[in-house]
Amino acid sequence: MHKTITQVKATDDYKLVLLFGNNETRIFDVNPLLKWGRFAELQDINIFKKVSVCFDTIQWENGLDLDPEYLYKKSKQT
Repeated sequence: MHKTITQVKATDDYKLVLLFGNNETRIFDVNPLLKWGRFAELQDINIFKKVSVCFDTIQWENGLDLDPEYLYKKSKQT
């Protein structure tokens, strides 16, 4: 089943609280990605916190996004 994200909230410790279309809330830790390529831009907490839902996934203002299936698989249920 295709995963969709309906809400996202960024925390001060570089984690994302994600609400999926099935009403499941999960936590995704972005910290391991912050050293790679364009993800390094997200080390600025002000940029990191400007994440939003775009279509069925999340996106930052710089256009960086993550696949909802990846986010689901790599996140932890709350």
